[in-house]
Amino acid sequence: MFRPLAIFIGTRYTRAKRRNHFISFISMTSMIGLALGVLAMIVVLSVMNGFQQEMSSRILGMVPHAVIAGVKPVDDWKPVAAAAMKNPEVTAAVPFTEMDGMLSYKGAMQPIQINGIDPALESQVSIVTQHIVQGRLQDLRPGEFGVVLGEITARRFRLNVGDKLTLIVPELSAAPGGITPRLQRLTVVGIFRVGAELDGSMGLVNVADAAEIQHWQANQVQGVRLALKDLYAAPQVSSAIATGLGADYRADDWTHTQGSLFSAMKMEKTMIGLLLLMIVAVAAFNIIATLIMVVNDKGADIAILRTIGATPRQIMTIFMVQGTVIGVIGTLIGGILGVIAAINVSAMVAWVERVSGQHIFTSDVYFISNLPSDLQTGDVVLICSAGFILSFLATLYPAWRAAQIEPAHALRYE
Repeated sequence: MFRPLAIFIGTRYTRAKRRNHFISFISMTSMIGLALGVLAMIVVLSVMNGFQQEMSSRILGMVPHAVIAGVKPVDDWKPVAAAAMKNPEVTAAVPFTEMDGMLSYKGAMQPIQINGIDPALESQVSIVTQHIVQGRLQDLRPGEFGVVLGEITARRFRLNVGDKLTLIVPELSAAPGGITPRLQRLTVVGIFRVGAELDGSMGLVNVADAAEIQHWQANQVQGVRLALKDLYAAPQVSSAIATGLGADYRADDWTHTQGSLFSAMKMEKTMIGLLLLMIVAVAAFNIIATLIMVVNDKGADIAILRTIGATPRQIMTIFMVQGTVIGVIGTLIGGILGVIAAINVSAMVAWVERVSGQHIFTSDVYFISNLPSDLQTGDVVLICSAGFILSFLATLYPAWRAAQIEPAHALRYE
């Protein structure tokens, strides 16, 4: 089978057993280093993707994707929901009321965000029904002033289902200060745990009770909460719906409340990826050192090739092929092992926990109790491409050095 001279010799140098075993050892370590760097990048980025997906599903499963709120309390929310459902991106629209306040229990206090919900409809836009650990969401009956709290809040106050506590909300008044506190006695009817900071900052009451706490009519709500197909289209979709409803409505979405968190996670993934790329770069520098020693070792061979007619360009290509083969093999091995490890990392951590008897991610300390992994094809392609490119660039200088060797000088002492 015909092959160009440069490719034939370059691949032959790669396969051949060298006289200098140290060079062979350095070549092997370069390949192993590149494989380990690629493997580490794939596994770490997959785990970070898993964490991001886990946090997204939990946090954005609790907070509204988007809301259409009235400038004044909305008397009838159903026409607003019907207008929102006309948008093909909207999958559900339910009533909601939101207010901030303070919880007080036996002298202890903490800030809380209270969401007024319809227990019968909440499962359409929230995952809270899947994460109730005590009580039931359906126990939020109108007029009973029940509340479902997060597990962190319940643990902080040492609350259980049936305990009573006080909600303090600010109320505008004609008093000199302009604001007076309004107290409302609540009964704990449920506790949820989604494994995020919302467990310590959110509470749920019936939407009718929320209206009464704010001195509204029983049928009045703040607006409509939307669930969307594409979370990242929330600003555009909510704005379009609010514009269509008129000046009496305004739009809000998750990017205003949680956008900074997800931007920080994205930046963290980028920075860790760049740091791990340095491992691949170090392996590429090892390829440079390997090829420089090979060039010195093969000086006589290069001179003979030059004397029988090989051009400097062919000599340069020979060593570029050799270094690239090392890089390609190392990158492919690292890519294959990285994909296998990323797919099975959760099972491997679980096995380590069973064997050692120690929990790496205990639910008492961390929001998650396992190591999530989300292998994305784009990340694998990007990492392997970076490995290929760096290994190729690492061949340029040694190959250029080989092309500059003068035959007479190299054969002087042969």
